[in-house]
Formats: sequence, structure tokens, C-alpha cells
Amino acid sequence: MKALVKEKAEIGLHLKDVEVPQVGGNDVLIKVKSTAICGTDLHIWNWDSWASKAIKPPLTLGHEFMGTIHTVGENVDGLKVGARVSVESHIVGNRSRNSRAGRLHLDPDTVNLGVDRNGAFAEFVCVPQSNVVPLPDAVNDSIGSILDPFGNAVHASLSFDLAGEDVLITGAGPIGIMSAAIALHVGARNVLLTDINDERLKLAKKVCSTEVLNPTKLSIKEKMKEMGLKEGFDVGLEMSGSEVALKDMIQNMIMGGNIALLGLPSTPINLDISEIIFKALNIKAIYGREIFETWYKGLALLQSGLDIKNVITHEFHYSDFKKAFDLLNQGKAGKVILKW
Repeated sequence: MKALVKEKAEIGLHLKDVEVPQVGGNDVLIKVKSTAICGTDLHIWNWDSWASKAIKPPLTLGHEFMGTIHTVGENVDGLKVGARVSVESHIVGNRSRNSRAGRLHLDPDTVNLGVDRNGAFAEFVCVPQSNVVPLPDAVNDSIGSILDPFGNAVHASLSFDLAGEDVLITGAGPIGIMSAAIALHVGARNVLLTDINDERLKLAKKVCSTEVLNPTKLSIKEKMKEMGLKEGFDVGLEMSGSEVALKDMIQNMIMGGNIALLGLPSTPINLDISEIIFKALNIKAIYGREIFETWYKGLALLQSGLDIKNVITHEFHYSDFKKAFDLLNQGKAGKVILKW
């Protein structure tokens, strides 16, 4: 089968012929139809400092995808050949305190598809049956392939009550944009999405009716005055990994406000903790999706009318993968899909 492989420690990927994965008794072999390129894949493509430490080539990349069930193992029950499915990319163990207590997303023995084991940038991928998520007919193939990052947005956004609240989101990448759409869909009063990339802010306006701001042109405090906000934002969703953005968020939160952290900084952040303490802020770190509650919530939001289709800006055949990665490296795309 064809697969996109990180063969060795260098920039880029190679389209290779590799063996179809073997199917174990509790496994499901999926014929991949649609994959999305994640920021993690971009790190691995560029072979940055994180990738050089975390990745052991050769490795087939990809963890955001959907497809149809091709083969099921002898012990698999309730999943039928031909069914349209997506997959939770965090493969968890069953021995840790958290996993045995049902907090699967906090299992320290988690193995990441496309990072720790071969992933879905291939014609076929094999996963445990417990990770398979059937797709409703209302969710098309392209949306089905971005449910992983959409789940990150759902997890972060729904960590706090948003109904009637004023929400600040820093970082207008696809997850930040989807978070803005979620916040508005569930009843937030005001949503402000910030980024220093004007193209990303333009894309956000195509996805939902969020307020947008480039903080290099106007400060958040000045924008708050325009919006009629007096005390600050009730909820903050930090999606950028930027030290400047996080500090801006903290300064513009209401006393006792709630912040969810999802963006990963590229370098350690210098932060004045006393400012967090004196504002009595509640901070929650977000890792992946709450397995599988986030999946239920996310699919329910889509079925109730949440529209995120415009966050997908480009679709390519997998053989044009170099064009897709080039677009992302140039910052000229939202979610990019590879069709198989």
C-alpha cells in the first residue's frame, strides 16, 4: 500500500510502498478515505527540535482521518465491514490509576497514532476496536477527518459554562476558529478571537460571526471598550502558545475568571504567577479529548446545526502532499485535507 513516511532525520516525507498492517483479534483495519494535516505533522515534516526528540523514523504519519472498515479481528463485536468511521488517535492502556478510574485521556501510558506508532497517512491503518467511532450520515467525509482537532476545541470550549459569558480566544488557527464557533453556538454573549495573522482572522469570519482582533493594531482593552465590556472576559481559551498572548489574556480577565490552555509554547514562558493568584483565576490545561465524552458532545453539536465546514480551505489527492505542506508552512491555509 502507499503511505507517507518519515524515513529519516530530515525535512519532508516520502511516498512509499509499505506492507498492509496485520490485524489482531481485537483490531480493526480501516480503508482510509480522508486525512487532515495537523500541526504535529507539520512539526515532523519540518523536523524541528521537538520532532527530533519525539519521533523515531521510519514512521508513517497521520492521526486525523476517517475511512471505512475493511477487516475486523475475530474478537471484534458491533463493528461491521463497510461502516464509515473516525478514530480516537490516543490509544490508552488499562493499568494506570486514571485509566482504571475511567479517565482515559489522562492515562500516562497513552500511545499516539502517527507519532508513537504508524498512522493514517496511508491507504490502510490498523487500530484497536475500542478507538473506533462510527460516523453519523450527517457528518461528511471531510468533516469526519477533522473530528480529532474539533474534539480538542470541544474539550477546551466546554470545560467551562459559556452560556451568557464573554469569551476571549487567543490564536486563530483551526482549533481557535472552531472554538469560537462552538462558543457562539452554545450561547456565549460575546466572543473575541485574536491573532497577528490577518488571513486567519478573515477565515474566522467565514466560519462564524465572532469578533476578531489583530492586537498589533488595536489593544484588547481598546476592543473591550468598543464591545461595551467593563470588567473583563469571563472565559479565556488560549490556543496560540504565545507568551505575549497569554499575558494579554490574563490582564484582560475578570476576577475569578476561567482559562483553558491548549496552545503549546515553542519555548518556556516567563509568567508572573502572582497576577494569576491576585485575580483568583482558574486555569485548566487541555490535553487531547475526554475519551469518549468529547466525541459524543462534538457529534451532537454538529448534528444540532454547528457548521465548521469553512475551516477546511484546501483538499488534495495524497500524491500532492508536498503542495499541501507548503501551503501550511506559508500560513496560507486553514485545515488541509488529503484524499486517499
